[in-house]
Amino acid sequence: MKIGVPKEIKNHEYRVGMTPAAVREVVARGHEVWIESQAGEGIGMDDTIYAAAGARIAANAVDVFDRAELIVKVKEPQAIERARLRPHHTLFTYLHLAPDAEQTRDLIKSGATCIAYETVTSASGGLPLLAPMSEVAGRMSIQAGATALEKTHGGLGLLLSGVPGVEAGKVVILGGGVVGTNAATVAVGIGAQVIVIDKSVDALRRISAQFGGRVQTVYSTQHAIESHLRDADLVIGGVLIPGAAAPKLITRAMLGLMRRGSVIVDVAIDQGGCCETSHPTTHADPVYVVDGVVHYCVANMPGGVPRTSTFALNNVTLPFILQLADHGAVAAMRADPHLLAGLNVARGMVTNRGVADALGLVYHDPNAVLANLPAAA
Repeated sequence: MKIGVPKEIKNHEYRVGMTPAAVREVVARGHEVWIESQAGEGIGMDDTIYAAAGARIAANAVDVFDRAELIVKVKEPQAIERARLRPHHTLFTYLHLAPDAEQTRDLIKSGATCIAYETVTSASGGLPLLAPMSEVAGRMSIQAGATALEKTHGGLGLLLSGVPGVEAGKVVILGGGVVGTNAATVAVGIGAQVIVIDKSVDALRRISAQFGGRVQTVYSTQHAIESHLRDADLVIGGVLIPGAAAPKLITRAMLGLMRRGSVIVDVAIDQGGCCETSHPTTHADPVYVVDGVVHYCVANMPGGVPRTSTFALNNVTLPFILQLADHGAVAAMRADPHLLAGLNVARGMVTNRGVADALGLVYHDPNAVLANLPAAA
């Protein structure tokens, strides 16, 4: 199979779809990999390193799309990239379609087969391709929030860890999943007061067992959220409904309960955000203020640490890339229900129920869609 890896063009996105090590594994199986020139510069990997791993270097993105059958990326395709997709393409990347009607329309129009990292499942019920970036984003959320709390960034002027004789800051984490657990790990590590709120008692039990008395666990109700927002210095939004839009747990009215200069880091912004006043920002301009509360809503947080993020992502995507390359997209998904769960759009049809419901589109059963496609597709 011919695999194409274009350079990421989203604002301040430096990750790359495949590392040289991943390229070497794929090429060793007899496949062809085309890397856009300088695609790996952001992680310190230049064209010569990729060439030595067996990649072929394409002069530009147009060349990559023209040559490839399987397109491997990191972030959702931008408008100019979506215009290059054709029905013979299989796109394998993060998509986050539920809050993005424009992207969804373009992918439907393209006729391409589009598999989203964030909805691929595992036998244990987890989301293995989302987990490593959730780990990175969860850990980064605390350092981003700590920076936003500085007066020069619009915050209260509070050192999250405190110092001897001065109370540490209070961190409220909404969601006890991968993002929340990793945020709690860093927050506890710097000595902050940490509260994790979740509606899953099992998640709260796990958090309690992991952190003991260093983290307070709270069952999620509107009253509980409002109560803890009142004296929170930093709020981390880490809730997730796979494939669907994030629930709005913090309303505009709730901002009035919070301290002026407190900070919300909405890690759920890729899925529309869990705060009603959240909208996507970039690494170039990461924060804004609403009703005195600083909002950090960077939609590609792990892109700020691209080397760590790229290697972590490739560790989990490579087995699926090999399946897609060795067997073709249709046969690979027919053989693996967990990969099939990643199928969001195919041949002009939406095959993820959460996306269809969020955007008011017709849902098509992915098995029925695959049944009408040739195995070699």
